[in-house]
Amino acid sequence: MIENFEALQRALPQILDGLYITLVLTVGGALLAFAVAVSFGLLARLENVLVRGFARFVIEIFRGTSLLVQLFFLFFVLPLPPFNLELPPLLVGILGLGFNYGAYGAEVVRGSINSVSRGQWEATTALSMSSAHRMMRIIFPQAWALMIPSLANLLIQLLKGTAVVYLITIVDLTAQLNKLRIDTDVFFAYSLGLVLYFVIAYALTIAMNMLETRAKHKLGQGTRLREAVAAPVAETQGASNE
Repeated sequence: MIENFEALQRALPQILDGLYITLVLTVGGALLAFAVAVSFGLLARLENVLVRGFARFVIEIFRGTSLLVQLFFLFFVLPLPPFNLELPPLLVGILGLGFNYGAYGAEVVRGSINSVSRGQWEATTALSMSSAHRMMRIIFPQAWALMIPSLANLLIQLLKGTAVVYLITIVDLTAQLNKLRIDTDVFFAYSLGLVLYFVIAYALTIAMNMLETRAKHKLGQGTRLREAVAAPVAETQGASNE
């Protein structure tokens, strides 16, 4: 066991570099996925058949094919004729993750918008709001509070999806753990990986829960973010006083 920790100490700079790459892929992929989800989720609701059909086609292409195959296509096929487009590996990882999970997110966006009560839609029509104004001011804020839990799940899935990008020569956290396994043992290296991925996922979960609390408070639902954070502390102090 002492030898394992000594090997970990020697490999720590490389593991931190891999962790940084994983975080970059997660943040970059999440931002792109959110843009794709909102854009195509809205386009998939338009009355124009061509636009709606195009949005549905793109969504189903990325939902219906493997993330790994998409990464291989972007990395190995695009540099070939007739495309002749060679992208940096890190950009390929962000694009693959962003479009793949963004396609799933687009369905979350579309479904959440459709879940807004019909009375809200009718009220905006009675107020003669334009379609853009209605969506921006009334419908989307309510749908946003509904979609956050599902988007949070997709964000965690995206984090775990970064583990496959090492197959396109990106030296991320998983790749560094594979190297650490050679100098230690399988149990030690991958147990460390479980802990690191769990810590990142838990931090993301807390951030998304805070975002959901804030979104609901803006709609007059639930408590303010400060109250939600302070409530467990107050309960603990009250119990200790008793």
